[in-house]
Amino acid sequence: MSSKLIPPNPDEVMVIRDVTPNVVTLSVPFLRFGKFPVGGRGTLVRLTSGALAIFSPVALTESAKAKVASLGGDVRYIIAPDIEHHIYLSEWAAAYPNAKLIGPEGLPEKRQKVQDDAKIGKEPFAVVVTKANGREVRIGDDFDADFDMEFVHVHPNKELVFLYKPDRVLVQADLVFNLPAEEQYSRVPEDQKPKPGALGKLFNSFQTTQGDAMGMKRFLWHVISRADRERFNESVKRIAGWEFDTIVPCHGETMVGNGKEVFEKVMAWHLEGKHAKK
Repeated sequence: MSSKLIPPNPDEVMVIRDVTPNVVTLSVPFLRFGKFPVGGRGTLVRLTSGALAIFSPVALTESAKAKVASLGGDVRYIIAPDIEHHIYLSEWAAAYPNAKLIGPEGLPEKRQKVQDDAKIGKEPFAVVVTKANGREVRIGDDFDADFDMEFVHVHPNKELVFLYKPDRVLVQADLVFNLPAEEQYSRVPEDQKPKPGALGKLFNSFQTTQGDAMGMKRFLWHVISRADRERFNESVKRIAGWEFDTIVPCHGETMVGNGKEVFEKVMAWHLEGKHAKK
């Protein structure tokens, strides 16, 4: 049940941040597998047209609604960037019924199978990105003008990665974490913050970009890309060819200003074709 993963009082703990004048993050606590404090983050983007797109939507709190309204209120696109970040799609779709619902292949079927979670509805998707159409699929004229998209379909979570070209911001879900999730837990009272423990610290070591990021490099190489490393490498190289300065992840700290450098570091083996030695 989604209720076990999300905070019961999201408006009290949500951190709303203007990353740029057109890119806003909505950060909240979130427990991966109900155990690991990885945080969650929605990203609200104002397109050149004035329309809004929400990626990985989190709880639509009163504060979030006010922020949407301050940006014009025209939510035109609701995007689940992989098959995991979809809990709040129905909540946003109900509030903004004219918005297009976008997601990767496998997600509509996954949501249809859910029978015991009131948060997850059966709304139809306007656009489903697939392995077959991923290179040429169109989402909307204004959206397509502002964004580049790469479908990393060989990733276990079926990752959609987006570049918001006007502000040079990469928006993604689980391709790159950046733990620990400090901002996402910054409004949680100290005595209520979860303690990672030994297992949590081990998990964090595979999902941090700090230092040489060797744990993340090994995790991406040996776990995430092992099913089809050639296709994974192709996607990573296309993303690395984009012009971006900032990366907004769903889990952990936003990388402002040094995003391209961090991406090239954690993806070095995939960009260089270097086989892991250890």
